Amino acid sequence: MKNLFYHIFLLFISLGCAFGQSQNPLTLTFEQYLDIVKEHHPLAVVADLKASEGVADVQRARGAFDPKAYAGFNGKRYLGEEYYSIGNAGLKIPTWYGIEIQAGFEDNGGTYLNPERTVPADGLAYGGISWTLGQGLVIDKRRTELRKADIYLQVTEQERRQMLNKLLFDAGKAYWDWFEAYYDVRVFEEAVDVARERLEAVKQSAEAGDRPNIDTLEAGIQVQNRQLLLQENQLKFKNATQFLSVYIWSEGQIPLELDDQVLPEDFDEILEIVSLTEEYEQKDSVLASHPKLLAFSGKIEQMRIQQRLQREMLKPVVNFKYNLLSNRELNEFGTGLPNDNYIVGLEFSMPVFLRKERGELKLADIKIGQAENELKFGRQNLGFRVDASRNKIETTRNQVELYSQTVLDYEGLLNGEKQKFEAGESSLFLVNARETGYIGARIKLIQLVSKNRKADLESEFYIGRLHLN
Repeated sequence: MKNLFYHIFLLFISLGCAFGQSQNPLTLTFEQYLDIVKEHHPLAVVADLKASEGVADVQRARGAFDPKAYAGFNGKRYLGEEYYSIGNAGLKIPTWYGIEIQAGFEDNGGTYLNPERTVPADGLAYGGISWTLGQGLVIDKRRTELRKADIYLQVTEQERRQMLNKLLFDAGKAYWDWFEAYYDVRVFEEAVDVARERLEAVKQSAEAGDRPNIDTLEAGIQVQNRQLLLQENQLKFKNATQFLSVYIWSEGQIPLELDDQVLPEDFDEILEIVSLTEEYEQKDSVLASHPKLLAFSGKIEQMRIQQRLQREMLKPVVNFKYNLLSNRELNEFGTGLPNDNYIVGLEFSMPVFLRKERGELKLADIKIGQAENELKFGRQNLGFRVDASRNKIETTRNQVELYSQTVLDYEGLLNGEKQKFEAGESSLFLVNARETGYIGARIKLIQLVSKNRKADLESEFYIGRLHLN
């Protein structure tokens, strides 16, 4: 249903741009508008690409565990004599636990070949393992990068949600500015029409001798003042419409302009929504799923994994290598006995003072401490903003209820003053004064309704779930 409205809306705009204004205005509700923003806005597309970035990073990190084929050849021939030829090819398979499995084949020969490279005439096959027994046994750089990439995948999803949350917040504020500007124009259009009708009535009364000519001058000035206010608000509405169009795009990231016949939601319907009492969820429970906090927590977890790697660097390097060699005469590999065919190696190294390793570990500890304190502050700050926005919702709701009655009271005063004026018991000045108060009250009510909707939008933004609406 949402996609259906979206395509109808885009068709309406396209036809409006091609053939002029439509005779039937189309109401663009707030929910429909947000659906359009989420559909094809460039920043929404960028947000989706952010999640794809995490998938690509996991793929990159997993590449460190891909099997690796290798091959090499070196040879020298001089004055018709082969000095040496060295050929080696094989496959290495890294594993999660720091063990690397290796298998290969050597084929070496030549008059001046280094004796240690001597192999049987038909070559030598080998297979075995390399194992880090010290530094890198518990965790190494490859495992660190993969674990960080897995977390980064979750972080990018939360960052996508946060980007979309911010986009919808900015777009939502633009809608309610547009809503407010539209109904302000409606009020002043009505005020200008009323002032013009009164001017004509006063002119007729003055010509008949029932009113002094000065009333005609005052009524004309009132028309001019209201025309000026109308023009100012029309400019405000025009700019608000153009800014709203910034958030409306079609497929392929093509910007669209909002047609003049597209209108915001009905004011009375929004007024009813404002009057509804809302029960709020517990602040701590909703903040627990806030994308910004979850993304920051993920980054701290990445720091902890890096900290584990830095702690691992305090251990000595102990590398063990063992390869079985084929016995071509028996057509089998050695049995693995000490006097059988094999290559074995053991490597040990360790810095004497470990100053670099201890310094990097200390820096990792400091960064984690800083990040954890920033997370605590961020959670507390968001909690305050949620409370502040909810307080603003309640206050503006009460103000809307109060000012709805104020508008009715101003209207009652205006109607009473009009009756007195028609009976000759009041002046045009007092009628204009009452009417100015009534217009101001209506404008104030529109502003309060807009503030309430923005406060509700702000609350959803700080809770971090606008993207779910």
